[in-house]
Amino acid sequence: MIRQRPGHRDPRDSRGLRDLYAVVPAVLLVTAAVLVGRHIQATDHSLLVGWPPLIGRWDPHVGPGTPAAVALAVATVAYGPSVAARLPWRALLAASWATATAWIWSLALIDGWHRGVAVRLTTRFEYLQVIDRWHDIPATLRDFTRHILIDSPDNWPAHTAGHPPAATLTFVLLDRIGLRGGGWAGAWCITVGATGCLAVLVAVRALAGERLARRAAPFLAVTPAAVWMGTSADGYFAAVAAWSVALLALAVTGRSLWWAAGSGLLFGLTCYLSYGLTLFVVIGAAVLWLGRRGVRERPVLFVPWLAGAAVVPVAFTAAGFDWWEAYRLLVERYYQGAAGIRPYGYWVWANLACTVLITGLATVAGLRRAGGVLLAGRRGGTPAGEDGRAALLVTAALVALLAADLSGMSKAETERIWLPFALWLLPACAFLDRPRGWLAAQAVLALLLNHLLATGW
Repeated sequence: MIRQRPGHRDPRDSRGLRDLYAVVPAVLLVTAAVLVGRHIQATDHSLLVGWPPLIGRWDPHVGPGTPAAVALAVATVAYGPSVAARLPWRALLAASWATATAWIWSLALIDGWHRGVAVRLTTRFEYLQVIDRWHDIPATLRDFTRHILIDSPDNWPAHTAGHPPAATLTFVLLDRIGLRGGGWAGAWCITVGATGCLAVLVAVRALAGERLARRAAPFLAVTPAAVWMGTSADGYFAAVAAWSVALLALAVTGRSLWWAAGSGLLFGLTCYLSYGLTLFVVIGAAVLWLGRRGVRERPVLFVPWLAGAAVVPVAFTAAGFDWWEAYRLLVERYYQGAAGIRPYGYWVWANLACTVLITGLATVAGLRRAGGVLLAGRRGGTPAGEDGRAALLVTAALVALLAADLSGMSKAETERIWLPFALWLLPACAFLDRPRGWLAAQAVLALLLNHLLATGW
């Protein structure tokens, strides 16, 4: 054991103090978003949310998932960092997925099976409302754009109209194979969505080394974002997008070219699940930059990537769906609805408060550390080693999120819509000292949000 000399200050103390300096403005941002939002909503009702800046309402409650959520939080805080450091890599991936899955399920079940899972995807805004209109899939795809605008006949519900048809088609296909209803749809989104943490771990390990991936694992498994991943189709979208990046990271770091083909295939699917996730090209570009040596050595990897990326767009275009026309109509539909009322001047910064709530204060502190790594690397000419590579990856995710914010196409509901970007901010927590304290803050935030608010949409 190393003893500090009298009067000697542990460098971690000064770093921790600077972390707190970053956290305080984040807390003030959330506080301002709540207070200003409540004032705006009370005076002119233009925000159209129940508990600004979140969709939901004040509803303190406990439920059947409460004991499991608390027990899982305590166990992860107490043992997560040490277990993540010791487990064999594949066992760590399995444990991370199991923990993430259990965490999402337990948080969802705080609201009970019916309200927390079974009906989440069956409301009037959701995909399951239109399952019966997809008897003839090719005909529905050809006709899809005719029902996007609010004044069109039999217009699609908000979430169906707001996404390319692969989103709704997923639940149609689940229904066709006998997995009918909101319960199965919710189980699909949770099970697949929880694999997103594995994808991020795989990418971080490939690009920045195993040490940082191991340090990030507990934060990816127990994240406040899980409150909205159970049950939300955006959790499923997040996992698909994350695996497209992870497979690209494997491809550029010398693995089989088949990983490049898989990455392209999933990126094409991502673009047909959500228009906004085309911004994942920013994260993909960061991966290519970090793996540029491998790209120079094997430029042929672009061939399978492009071939894979063409599969889904070609299939939907051949079936009669025009992505560009649908997006043009979506923008018009967007401003026909709530977005035409919600003030950009509030949401352009309140969305960032939502991001603080879904990623937690640990991520805020981690992003401060990542910024410090990049600045130090800039002074030295290049980001330093593994830390610099991880910092660049999370910074690319932050840039993509900020682009989504400034676009004006994200007014409210970003606690759900931005889940795919949030996953890629969480690895910043790997830079933090004393991870158990930060993990506790993450878990407590998630438990408070889920127990104090009804977070449906």
